Amino acid sequence: MGENRRLAAVVALAQGMAAAHTPRESWRAAALGACRALEGSFAALSVWERERGRLRVLVNVGDRAPEEEEFPQGETYPVHQFPEIAEFLHERWASGGEPDAWVETAGGPAAGEPGYCHQRVAALRRRGRGCCVVAPIVLHGRAWGELYVARSTGAPLFDRGDADFATVLAAVVAAGLAQTERLEEAHRLAFTDALTGLANRRAVDVRLEEAIERHRADGVVVSLVVCDLNGLKRVNDTLGHAVGDRLLERFGSVLSLCGATVPGALVARLGGDEFCLLAVGPAADDVVKAADELCGRAAELELGEGVACGVASTGDAIGPVPSARRLFRLADAAQYRAKALRADHPVVAGREGPRDPVVRLADEPSPAPEAPAERRRFRGRRP
Repeated sequence: MGENRRLAAVVALAQGMAAAHTPRESWRAAALGACRALEGSFAALSVWERERGRLRVLVNVGDRAPEEEEFPQGETYPVHQFPEIAEFLHERWASGGEPDAWVETAGGPAAGEPGYCHQRVAALRRRGRGCCVVAPIVLHGRAWGELYVARSTGAPLFDRGDADFATVLAAVVAAGLAQTERLEEAHRLAFTDALTGLANRRAVDVRLEEAIERHRADGVVVSLVVCDLNGLKRVNDTLGHAVGDRLLERFGSVLSLCGATVPGALVARLGGDEFCLLAVGPAADDVVKAADELCGRAAELELGEGVACGVASTGDAIGPVPSARRLFRLADAAQYRAKALRADHPVVAGREGPRDPVVRLADEPSPAPEAPAERRRFRGRRP
């Protein structure tokens, strides 16, 4: 391959990874780009899981063997089978060397070292491949994993030049992975409450909109628990905001614990002393049970004064729910009623008969100006 073609291949690989929106897309773009750049028939990207002492395959692309899935769930290999990852590479880096790629063939090493690797050679033969080039990937100064590209039996063998080019490609892949990490971190921060580590309001809005679309299309049950932590202002005023923050963190942990009993539930802090739990799929009774447990556990929190908890579910008699705003208004109205009644259990919309006070409250015009701004916003607009 000429220099211009190789340069174009490097650019295409980098652009492919830059266009990825998820880690999976990034892994696939890396493997496909490297496979095309090296004119291979198959490529894989693997990560070294140090805590498990294993190489885990993230993606397989190209001409896959029957047992090779594109995104395998459990394809891992003990690192001791590939000592060049854990031993050879570290020796080279420790002595100031570079993590160069090497070539192996179905008959043994062809170009570069670290030496004969029985497992790789056996795998080449078993899967009808004639050679492979293995390029270590270094991220943040540490061994991250490897890029593996193979050619079918009968195709020209990789040579030293191919190994050198694979080393360059691995560096490009590492840069793309670092960019993916940064984007993932930015995404995490954008959808995470900094104090409690729970999801934030933005995450709830996105998930709830998607859930209501599923409800409208397929009738899936969507349930929302909105809760208001009682006594936070008193704690802040008398003991300071640092203690108030600890109370919020502790309640967030309790909410997370109770939410874990509802498969797939999202637990979040909406802001201030308001939290919520969003469940898509589980029955309304299961969500109410979790909310009831939450009320009991919150009442036992040191310094706190319990929680006002409201539940609204499309599985109950609440009428049509055409929008996320409608379900939020109903859950918020239930929570408001729980607070007014000083209830030690959740108030559930739609469970008090045909003239359910919660449903009526959700349909009322905007309340008095002294009501909290967030609650006014939900009640003040029709769905």
